[in-house]
Amino acid sequence: MTTVTVKLSDIAGLDGPNCRIKDPKVVEHKLSQLAGGGVDRLQIVADFDFTITKRKLENGERVLSSFGLLEQCPSLPESFRKQSIALKDKFIPIEIDPHMDKSKKIEAMVEWWTLSCNLLKGFPLTQEEIESIAQRYKDATRDGAKDLFDKLYQANVPILIFSAGLGDSVRAMLKNFNMLLPNVKVVSNFLKYKDGQLDGFDTHNMIHVFNKNESALKGSKDFDLLHDRNNIIVMGDSLGDAGMGDGCVSGKDAHILKIGFLNDHIEANLPAYLDAFDIVLMDDQTMNVPRKIVDAITA
Repeated sequence: MTTVTVKLSDIAGLDGPNCRIKDPKVVEHKLSQLAGGGVDRLQIVADFDFTITKRKLENGERVLSSFGLLEQCPSLPESFRKQSIALKDKFIPIEIDPHMDKSKKIEAMVEWWTLSCNLLKGFPLTQEEIESIAQRYKDATRDGAKDLFDKLYQANVPILIFSAGLGDSVRAMLKNFNMLLPNVKVVSNFLKYKDGQLDGFDTHNMIHVFNKNESALKGSKDFDLLHDRNNIIVMGDSLGDAGMGDGCVSGKDAHILKIGFLNDHIEANLPAYLDAFDIVLMDDQTMNVPRKIVDAITA
């Protein structure tokens, strides 16, 4: 490992009005360790909805989530859409409730996943239909996200995308953005088919907001590959995303830099985000800061 010193002032944007850092010395230490380790020890672990994608477009329109994209598919009846929205209205407040015990939240997330799985049965939906809807949203990724992915591909750095949403939509959107590159792996909930019709989700991989971490890959070839890369940049927009690097690396030579995108209720949520993430980017619809950090590591 090469000894490198990185200061906050070396990374454009870390001193900007949309950036907050609770402990600058800790962040400088992690940046220096990541830069010293270089690309061979680096991996990226990221959420998808509102992390790789924007929260809103320039015209103020909200970007669809991966499940929201599914709801736009004309093959799905209106009854599905209404029931899906009703489930979101019930369970999202539970997911984000800062006072509820985590074990109770996990029970609720499993119930939500199970009910959603049961809704998605008996419809003749094709992957081509999902991809056709994805093509409507060419400006949905954060500004600079494509450049970041291209840079990481050229440097042979793995990108692991954990999504508690719908993996089929995530892959369709990445494909549409020309970001579904060989170094990108999506771990999410994928649709299952039976006799040409939807049959819920693949029940072997239930991913919800509180189990999105690399322990879900243990025993697999992907885990063995990523386990050797013990410098991680984690990116997410929810407090649960801060734990996405858990279960992957350990030891004093392992370093995880956590970047949080705070999109909503900024004043109320900022203290909790500062506790969970090393760097908090507030109402920032770009990948400028992560790209500058990667530039420093790959220099």
